[in-house]
Amino acid sequence: VQLQASGGGLVQAGGSLRLSCAASGRIFSSYNMGWFRQAPGKEREFVAAISWNGGYTYYTDSVKGRFTVSRDNGKNTLYLQMNSLKPEDTAVYYCAADSWRLQLRVGVGHYDYWGQGTLVTVSS
Repeated sequence: VQLQASGGGLVQAGGSLRLSCAASGRIFSSYNMGWFRQAPGKEREFVAAISWNGGYTYYTDSVKGRFTVSRDNGKNTLYLQMNSLKPEDTAVYYCAADSWRLQLRVGVGHYDYWGQGTLVTVSS
């Protein structure tokens, strides 16, 4: 599956952005999906995941209550709604697909396909 992330940009602290990830190729609903981010000088980290049918979600603690992951299998698109953004949310955000559907996973190495990343910059 090919993934294309978009929607990043510059936003002030407290603002909102919605990221999208368009999938093509193999059947989108075959995959659990995840969002990761990588800040300058840091390792890539897990942000959120959603099951193949959208029924289950999981978030890292630092974004709980502020970010919402969702998907539209009819449109082959994954979303990340980000509210109450903080400067520490600044990073390149990546979407990823995991072919293991039995549980939501958080490890970078568990995901099989990756998008190219979209930059989110939050100014203070």
